[in-house]
Amino acid sequence: MDFDEQFLQEMGLSAMPENEKQDFLNYIQEQLEIRIGERISKGLTETQLNEFDLIADPAEAAKWLERNRPDYREIVTRTINEMKDEIRANRNKLVGV
Repeated sequence: MDFDEQFLQEMGLSAMPENEKQDFLNYIQEQLEIRIGERISKGLTETQLNEFDLIADPAEAAKWLERNRPDYREIVTRTINEMKDEIRANRNKLVGV
């Protein structure tokens, strides 16, 4: 998923001050990575986690997840949708209204 001006528009955050937009987008990306990582890692063994940490290639990581955590796409989608709901619920605070 791309976190850009279009994402901000979709979330109703076009009015966010320009100097805050990129920091907010970076924050969203970071939070999603953390949340998704935590959820995917639940149910994996320590050995599996260590094995996954050694994978540098994104395509290989996706293949590994398909084998070891076949529900990972569902986890990603659910987590993104939850984050979007949180953003929409706090839209007025985020744009300073």
